[in-house]
Amino acid sequence: MDIHEAKLDISPKDASISLQSSGDWVISTIAPMELKLKKLLKHSLTTQEIIWDFSQVRLIDSAGMMLIIQFQKHFIKKGLRIRRVGFSTEHEKIYQLLMDNLSSKKPQSPKQNIIKNTLENLGKNSMHLLTDVLAFLTFLGEVTMHLFYYFRHPSSIRYQAIIKYLESSALKALGIIALTSFLIGVVIAYQSAVQLEKFGASIFIVDMIGISITRELAPLITAIVVAGRSGSAFTAQLGVMKLTEEIDAMKTMGFEPYRFLVLPRMIALMIALPLLIFFADIVGIFGGMVVANAQLHISFASFIEHLQSALDSKHFWVGIGKGPFFGWLIAAIGCFRGLQVSRDTESIGRYTTMSVVNAIFLVIACDALFSIILTKLGI
Repeated sequence: MDIHEAKLDISPKDASISLQSSGDWVISTIAPMELKLKKLLKHSLTTQEIIWDFSQVRLIDSAGMMLIIQFQKHFIKKGLRIRRVGFSTEHEKIYQLLMDNLSSKKPQSPKQNIIKNTLENLGKNSMHLLTDVLAFLTFLGEVTMHLFYYFRHPSSIRYQAIIKYLESSALKALGIIALTSFLIGVVIAYQSAVQLEKFGASIFIVDMIGISITRELAPLITAIVVAGRSGSAFTAQLGVMKLTEEIDAMKTMGFEPYRFLVLPRMIALMIALPLLIFFADIVGIFGGMVVANAQLHISFASFIEHLQSALDSKHFWVGIGKGPFFGWLIAAIGCFRGLQVSRDTESIGRYTTMSVVNAIFLVIACDALFSIILTKLGI
């Protein structure tokens, strides 16, 4: 079909302006018409009415009609009356269809946009959290199922792998655990010494250091360090195996990843955490002892003698007892996030970060839960 050039003739009259449209007002021909209408808008119009005649227009598509509607609105904003004449039935249908569609799309205010975006983000985050929780529960179900398999078939337990992860998670972590625990002991002792000295109660620094280190600080600090060190390592190791399709290859060869990769790490960390907490207890108390001797002139012998009477064994065992729970949490989160890694390198960094953040949060939440329960039980 031939396309006729669109035309627009502007004829000023005494009380009105006459616009005569002709040709085909379609997307390929309306660009010059837009420029003409813009020039007309820029002029200071003294008339009160515009008569727009479409009787000589052959075709109008949606682009042409949108141009007419757009400038019709501009003219109305300038206080002019628009009188359309010569619209065919087909043109009127397109006009009404576009006007109905435009009127149904009311622009939202900035406040409405903020509320809408907030609710959308809340919904998305809630669904993402729910999906994550369900996936984690599924993961724990798989782990529990394969743990029962270990109990039924003790020969299938990978003792060498457990010893290997014990070495990497516990033995190689002694340095950072020692430094962190010593500094925590020093800080607690120094801050306590300044206050206790004012009341002449310097000897009670032994009680404060002994109970706070063994019951709360050593388990918590040790778990946080291990979460940042071993938990992230578990995620990265399993993530790389997922990325290089080693895990898929294991499944193809009949090796179960949960039994060969996940459970040895979890068992190793559950054994390692109590041992590291015991080590952190000794180093943390030693740090406090050094400060007590330097700041309050309490000898090492006096400190140890008073510690034996001040520190009840239940505080020590409460701290040690938290170890397996913290180790299980850290290893479970680390392995879970590692198995979630998708087939791109960016996801390794993303899930490793999530692993550390989740593990630290859950360790602190678990510690708070222990504190509430044990306090209610009077332990």
